[in-house]
Amino acid sequence: MSLPVGRFAPTPSGYLHPGNLMCALIAYLSVRHAGGRFLLRIEDLDKPRCPDHLIQDTLSDLTYLSIRWDEPPLYQSSRTSIYEHAFQMLRDSGVIYPCFCTRNELHAALAPHPGDTTFIYSGKCSHLTPEQVQSLSAIRKPAMRLRVPDRVFSFTDRLQGLVSQSLQEEVGDFIVRRSDGVYGYQLAVVVDDAMSGMTEIVRGRDILSSTPRQIYLQELLHLPTPAYYHVPLLSDGSGKKMSKRNQAISLRELSHRYTQPQLLGFLAYCAGLLPEYRETTMDSLISSFDWSLIRHDDFVIPPRFLQAL
Repeated sequence: MSLPVGRFAPTPSGYLHPGNLMCALIAYLSVRHAGGRFLLRIEDLDKPRCPDHLIQDTLSDLTYLSIRWDEPPLYQSSRTSIYEHAFQMLRDSGVIYPCFCTRNELHAALAPHPGDTTFIYSGKCSHLTPEQVQSLSAIRKPAMRLRVPDRVFSFTDRLQGLVSQSLQEEVGDFIVRRSDGVYGYQLAVVVDDAMSGMTEIVRGRDILSSTPRQIYLQELLHLPTPAYYHVPLLSDGSGKKMSKRNQAISLRELSHRYTQPQLLGFLAYCAGLLPEYRETTMDSLISSFDWSLIRHDDFVIPPRFLQAL
């Protein structure tokens, strides 16, 4: 069997927080324990939201935790021509159509968050005539949507178990290119994972609902489907999910107060890799890593751990 290839793919629109870092750590330990390769992808599709200083801070934070990647980071903002090629394949297959609706277009290139799939596209633009398209194009540039089939997509997540989703009933036709020309998250991530040879994808449970869309794109583009592991999310003592939107405490803040062994022990405890909080090292975590120890459910961090590890 070939050795695994894994990755961490942050969107540098803010500082990394414990939830990001726990996911990165699990992804890293999984492939390193098996002697595999680990890659870093910077998901900066929406370039104005991802300034260079936050990208550099992301790289520094990962390095501080002794997370190392085996190739130079891949930047999505530099891969437009590659996404264009995949997009043209979809267009040639007849599954793409222009959409002149405005809702959610500005967020189509971002990694999804819980609640995104509650908006089901109505298909309003799916049957426009050529004359209607020409008339509307004179008013504004369209986004491009992918027509989804009336079919249930199922896969077995290695951590969460069987997942099934009807794209037509639960998502609807989704955007693969915004009206400003920026390619959508779903298309970009599928192309990049395949071209990088990913065999396993480790990411947060908040991305779980995106996977059927990505499997559909893999099918259309004749790309392999990797193994998926959707790890639990972290929340603070008030039950608020740790996220950039919620201004969660960053590694930058924590590293001013705690040592690297303390922080690694804290993240490993949150993940379920340690039965109690204690200091540890990356080498120790790599040698003892076991997927059976990883929590399946979200974890509320006791307030004392954010105050004194």
